[in-house]
Amino acid sequence: MNTSNYTDISVVIPIKNEEENALLLAEEVNNAFKSQSWEWECIWIDDGSTDKSNEILTAISEKNPRHKLITLEENAGQSAAFHAGFHAAKGKIIATIDGDRQNDPADIPLVVEKIISEDWDMVNGYRATRNDNWWRKMVSKIGNGVRNAVTGKTVRDVGCSTRAFKRECVQELPRFKGMHRFLPTFVSMQGFKITEIPVNHRQRELGTSKYTTWNRMWVGIADVTGVLWLRKRAFNYRIKK
Repeated sequence: MNTSNYTDISVVIPIKNEEENALLLAEEVNNAFKSQSWEWECIWIDDGSTDKSNEILTAISEKNPRHKLITLEENAGQSAAFHAGFHAAKGKIIATIDGDRQNDPADIPLVVEKIISEDWDMVNGYRATRNDNWWRKMVSKIGNGVRNAVTGKTVRDVGCSTRAFKRECVQELPRFKGMHRFLPTFVSMQGFKITEIPVNHRQRELGTSKYTTWNRMWVGIADVTGVLWLRKRAFNYRIKK
């Protein structure tokens, strides 16, 4: 799989003010790949942290060149961070997780292997057992339901960041805040094949959430209108010669 310009797997992790989790998560990523033969890299995107996250991630990248750090000038949001990571990634397959350690890095090889062994273009994880409070579960269920009802069902849990896809799936994405919540829709619109598998979901042990579920729900519902327009007006083509 490897060439001079690409590596096998890139893991993209946006992070903001996660000084309590950064080092622990980096160690978990390392452990996830210990028994794998793939060449890999982990790209961290510091989305305007004001704590010691950048200092910790700088030390991690200096100690282990597999870990690379991109520092945004200011907080631009999770969609912007993912976008920056996708375009910096050299992996033929790109995987993602969140930076709060609720996603389990041990699941990364599972979603990647399903792409390789069954030739899917994207594998999305879904949290079969969610370790969140009832409010977060309810908001997530409403958001997933509205998105799937309006834009067309793609996966059952678009809020799960444990996923992997071939790099061509994310090379041409619209740039707007909230884009990451519609990744399966945009991948499907391009004609790529998607499947999903259950993955682990953990309670947040350290740090605090950086967003409010109420605001996120209403913004996400508003975005559906624009995505619906894009979906209806989208086109695909293949060049014969």
